[in-house]
Amino acid sequence: MNTTRRLIILRHAKSAWPDDVPDHERPLGPRGLRDAPRLGRWLGDNGYVPEHVLCSTARRTRETWAGIAGELPSRPDVEYDDDLYGAGPAEFLHAIRGVSDEVATLAVVGHEPGVSELALHLAGYGDDTRQVRAKFPTGAAVVVDTADSWADLETGKLVAFFRPRD
Repeated sequence: MNTTRRLIILRHAKSAWPDDVPDHERPLGPRGLRDAPRLGRWLGDNGYVPEHVLCSTARRTRETWAGIAGELPSRPDVEYDDDLYGAGPAEFLHAIRGVSDEVATLAVVGHEPGVSELALHLAGYGDDTRQVRAKFPTGAAVVVDTADSWADLETGKLVAFFRPRD
């Protein structure tokens, strides 16, 4: 049986840079607080609603997810993972490969450059990924469909790219 799975790769929304706050604890800034719900509405309006979410433990990723989740028609299970803070494709793939294949739509919330590197690792470097290669801005999302199981995830096809300014 060939089942299509959907991976939504999310970069946290725009953060603030308060003095004397460790990077891990930086909150969202005003633009991020506006953009996260906008991203949630886009996901919901387009039927890109995850059943499960893997999220970095950084404050800005947790706040981004909270802003997104408030706009979705259903609440997915969320797993906060310290290893996704500063993760590259290998760390993301390690976390994703532990997800049950009963999950058809999975989201990951992380940071640059890991999120764009993950998207390009999966979807390749063709014309359809030109915008991702140019810039994966804060508050953006890439949607990748794959026929692979989560445990064997290696390739996919980019089906959508959202940027808050769009």
